[in-house]
Amino acid sequence: QVQLVESGGGLVQTGGSLTLSCAASDRTFSSAVMGWFRQAPGKERDFVGFISVTGGTTSYADSVKDRFTIFRDNGKNTVYLKMNSLKAEDTAVYYCAADTPPYRFNFRLLSGYDSWGQGTQVTVSS
Repeated sequence: QVQLVESGGGLVQTGGSLTLSCAASDRTFSSAVMGWFRQAPGKERDFVGFISVTGGTTSYADSVKDRFTIFRDNGKNTVYLKMNSLKAEDTAVYYCAADTPPYRFNFRLLSGYDSWGQGTQVTVSS
């Protein structure tokens, strides 16, 4: 497991952009598949996207595809979620998660990750 801390959340207007960061506590990060999830008030925590260990592979939920981008810097033990063209329905608490070896290979599921951050609030207002 690895400790994760998200940052970068805040209030943004519809159509705006925001980049979230998730910093890991140690170099276990460099061997972890990293995921982003979000949870809106009164709703379940949903998959947003994930990125492979090297960053060469990413996958996104249909609701954010072509608007959100995940990238990572293994030298800084940090993964990022860049969000463009934000909509009101993107309002949620955003969580990063890590799947460390031995991998679960369920990257779109909550159960696919063994480490979670505390979350950061993103509010999109019109």
